[in-house]
Amino acid sequence: MEAPNGRAGTGEGGGLALSQDPQPRNVQRKAVVQAEFPLPGGNHTPILQTARSQLSGITGTHERANSQEQVFWEDGIISGYRHPKSSALDCLLSSFQMTNETVNIWTHFLPTWYFLWRFLLLSHTLDFWGHSYNWPLLVYMMLICLYPFTSSFAHTFSSMSAHARHICYFLDYGALSLYSLGSAFIYSAYIMPDRWINSALHRYFVPIAAFNTFICTGLSCYSRFLEVDQPQLSKVLRTVAFVHPFMFDNIPLFFRLIFCFGEDCNWNEAVRLHFTHLSFAFLTGFLFASHLPERLAPGRFDYFGHSHQLFHICAVLGTHFQLEAVLCDRAAREAWLAAHSDGDSLAVTLGVVATALIGNLILICFFTATLLWSPRANSILQNHSPGDARFKEY
Repeated sequence: MEAPNGRAGTGEGGGLALSQDPQPRNVQRKAVVQAEFPLPGGNHTPILQTARSQLSGITGTHERANSQEQVFWEDGIISGYRHPKSSALDCLLSSFQMTNETVNIWTHFLPTWYFLWRFLLLSHTLDFWGHSYNWPLLVYMMLICLYPFTSSFAHTFSSMSAHARHICYFLDYGALSLYSLGSAFIYSAYIMPDRWINSALHRYFVPIAAFNTFICTGLSCYSRFLEVDQPQLSKVLRTVAFVHPFMFDNIPLFFRLIFCFGEDCNWNEAVRLHFTHLSFAFLTGFLFASHLPERLAPGRFDYFGHSHQLFHICAVLGTHFQLEAVLCDRAAREAWLAAHSDGDSLAVTLGVVATALIGNLILICFFTATLLWSPRANSILQNHSPGDARFKEY
């Protein structure tokens, strides 16, 4: 996502690159970048030289090759870039080599297995299929396993080509959107203040959240088409795309934590966990927008400690504490909610999930088709010249 001044911070491990910096900056960058991408067989080729030679052979012009290199640049990240035309095998092998994407890959791949492990443990103690009270938790557990895996997949294979990069992150955005739906399921089922149970908001909370996933995926995917001509608008749209479902999903929690007092507000030990989750959530948003610390010391955080790595870690920790808080509320409120709340049927629950999943896949297919076959999209996303390039990223 673009920084406010139009220069990139950290996106999905290097994000789409376009720079407003003047030519001396580009010259300086080329002089500094000496990182090598270890190719199979031990052949170590300087990334910029190899990228330029291969891309020049494809396009027939040195200018186009220089432009294509910039697609994979990220402001503040000087070295450690992978080859921009890597094969799928090269991408997989790169996850075991030190590049500026390696930590991004593992900080979401390992948590995927952690959440799967938690899912299996819960499946041995809770009746997910026979007890309707657990269905929202079932949906949530599946989706918190999906989003870090999709993110890790996107970081792994995003260096295959410029087109592959965009498609990978279309999928990443869709998975994040569905995670917001999972949060809505558990907040509606276990977090909703007592006085709101069976209200209009309670009845329509999850369907509205499902609709929000379409807004989130649509805006975030569309924002990639604006990165060259309108980088600041692109940043705003992508930020709004993810802030909007977060704010909506947390309406019951915000009310409960800020405005709710009395016996029916369920101030139990889950409150501390909710505050911890929200703290990590806001820290995640700050890192997403600020691109610190690499913006303050370009080149010093190329491999360890740049904002997207910290963003991943905070997001996973936030999800962990969200899960713990929800499990606490689920156990503490089960008797009362079973007596007072009208739970959804399995058909309704699966119907909402299926609608959101299919709708988001349709949106991703639409933007992918536009990317692949629209001449305008090809011009926006790739054929920018170095002279008027602006730096862009996730």
